[in-house]
Amino acid sequence: MIKKEESIGRWISMLYRYGQIYVGKKLHSYGIGKGQFMYLIKLFNEDGLSQDRLTEKLNMDKGTTARALKKLEEQGFVTREGDENDRRSKRVFLTTKARELKPLLFSVLKDWNEILSQGLSKEEKEQVLKILEKMANNASEFTREEREKE
Repeated sequence: MIKKEESIGRWISMLYRYGQIYVGKKLHSYGIGKGQFMYLIKLFNEDGLSQDRLTEKLNMDKGTTARALKKLEEQGFVTREGDENDRRSKRVFLTTKARELKPLLFSVLKDWNEILSQGLSKEEKEQVLKILEKMANNASEFTREEREKE
């Protein structure tokens, strides 16, 4: 039996929840919820993704993405436009209002990373990143294999 202190999932879940609280507090006054933050970050890297592709890249379900984008659209941070090549698809674009917040959004990420890595050496930080990347790849591969079984 795994003790709760030894559960990797427990610690990852805790870090995720604390991160959501941190982001939520930092962005609340701007009208950006903790559930919308990651969509903006992804769009800063790849503006104009289709809604479906955004869903895939963030590994979210379609309903969650639709709700998050609706809220971001209502707040004036994104627009959704029909795709010229696929009429069934909507492409998502950042607005000027969102672009103006880019430095703040990336600062929030940077500050959270600094909080998490406080007291870690450069080598420890590198090791943590390699381990987390390996774990994410394991989870991704497992999920892909499970989907193929369905």
